Amino acid sequence: QVQLVESGGGLMQAGGSLRLSCVVSGLTFSRYGVGWFRRAPGKEREFVATISYTADNTDYTDSVKGRFTISRDNAKNTMYLQMNSLKPEDTAVYYCAATSSRPGSHYETEYRYWGQGTQVIVSS
Repeated sequence: QVQLVESGGGLMQAGGSLRLSCVVSGLTFSRYGVGWFRRAPGKEREFVATISYTADNTDYTDSVKGRFTISRDNAKNTMYLQMNSLKPEDTAVYYCAATSSRPGSHYETEYRYWGQGTQVIVSS
């Protein structure tokens, strides 16, 4: 059974930092591209960041470039999202996901496995 379990969410003031983690089990993590998505209140889920299976390629949505960093540790079956300079508009439920597309992907439909989400609230 494949499981993705996020942690690290919480309440933070604008300008602060949080680090999300996602532990993956039940699949060969090093063979999958992975990504982070988020759903803000009243909005559809959107792409945030993705990283290739070897961690040599990353990509981000424009609104987080320069502030967020996606990474992974294949030895620990874990992926991360370091979020700096947080803004109130970053408030959302954050989801990690895994795709068989090894370069990673921007598209939700290409992700087969999802975590349950972790809440991030950024106050102004």
